[in-house]
Amino acid sequence: MKVLVDTCIWSQVLRHKSPDTDLAKKLQELVQNSRVAIIGPIRQELLSGISQMKQFNALKETLSSFEDMPLNTEHYEKAAEFCNICRRKGVQGSTIDFLICAVAVMENLIIFTLDKDFENYKKYLPLRLIK
Repeated sequence: MKVLVDTCIWSQVLRHKSPDTDLAKKLQELVQNSRVAIIGPIRQELLSGISQMKQFNALKETLSSFEDMPLNTEHYEKAAEFCNICRRKGVQGSTIDFLICAVAVMENLIIFTLDKDFENYKKYLPLRLIK
C-alpha cells in the first residue's frame, strides 16, 4: 500500500543538518519498496522558504524522482467536506492538511506524519496513520 509522506517527514530527512535516523530509515524503506506518494502542495511546502538557490535546486532534483499524484475537483471538495466536519467538532486545521486527508482517504493511502494535528483529525475522519 502506498504512503502519502507529509511535509514534516520530508523536511526532517532532507532539509535538516542532522536528520532523525529512524525517520530516515523508514522513508528509505518506503522509497526502496516504491510505496511513496506525494502531491504538489507537499512539494511546494518543501521547496518554499529555501533562501539558497543551490539548496533549492538540490532538493528540487531529489524530489524529481517522485511523481505528483494528480489531483482533481473531487479531492478539493472532499478536503472542504473534511474541514467542515472537523470544524463542527471544534478541530481546526490547515487547507493543505485537509487536502492530504482527502487524498489519503480517496486514494486509499496511509499518511506518514509527525504532525499531531492528524491525530485530532483521525477522531472524525477515516484516516490511517503511521509514525
